[in-house]
Amino acid sequence: MTPDQSKLLDAVVRIAKLAGEEILEVYRRDGRIVAQSKSDDSPLTEADTRANNVIVRELQSLAPAIPVLSEESAVLSWDVRSQWPEYWLIDPLDGTKEFINRNDEFTVNIALVRGGEPVLGVVHAPVLARTWSGVRGAGAWRQEGADVPQEIRCTKMPAEIEAATVVVVASRRHGAEALQGILDTLKTKFKDVELVNMGSSLKICIIAEGGADFYPRLAPTSEWDTAAAQAVLCAAGGMIYQLDFTPLCYNSKEDLLNPSFIAVGDMEFGWRDTLGLTRVPADSAPQ
Repeated sequence: MTPDQSKLLDAVVRIAKLAGEEILEVYRRDGRIVAQSKSDDSPLTEADTRANNVIVRELQSLAPAIPVLSEESAVLSWDVRSQWPEYWLIDPLDGTKEFINRNDEFTVNIALVRGGEPVLGVVHAPVLARTWSGVRGAGAWRQEGADVPQEIRCTKMPAEIEAATVVVVASRRHGAEALQGILDTLKTKFKDVELVNMGSSLKICIIAEGGADFYPRLAPTSEWDTAAAQAVLCAAGGMIYQLDFTPLCYNSKEDLLNPSFIAVGDMEFGWRDTLGLTRVPADSAPQ
């Protein structure tokens, strides 16, 4: 990693942790967490707003020339966004429902997207005091609290999968019926399929650090939900693919919805044949 990349990554990690402190201040209060409903019926809390304000302010101070696109800010038109060669894409509080339910599985997501690809990403889990970071082509790291960050890599799939276990991570809340079909397919290929349910972008980070192999997402997500974790995953040797096995890309259309996708740790493994994805299902197109 170059000195400039290192300096930029350290600054973004610091910003993500500052946002995490704002979130924890709300999270640790006594009583019920109050949420409003946004226009898409997703919840918005004081923590979302406070984290967003910190991140936007700090990023604009860090790199005034780079635009910021956030879930909690006004989304500019495609005519404007299409002119951006690079921009910050952030989700100040990914997993707001997990936050409201106080199950600890929520994150701060900050990505630098360049030419449609997330090239730098930071995912910070405030309650866990754990931070994942990565720079494409330079490496990925996990940091526990204030400890020295440790380099992470994805796990390679075994050559003989008939005698192996595949570890699948999945959402607690979305796409159960479609997921079951994929699990049934995997059970015909592997000796065992281990399913781990968790919230937010933690699922992708677990693959990046080698704790899981595969994450299918066949329910709606937005670009700010995945960009930071995708940068970490790619820096650790993995990839997020659309169902036609082209990389998941960003800022390429008017809406900000992702198509269905799969996140994998081993890019060289024959996922297409294993999953039987010989054609793209109709639901993989953006809605």
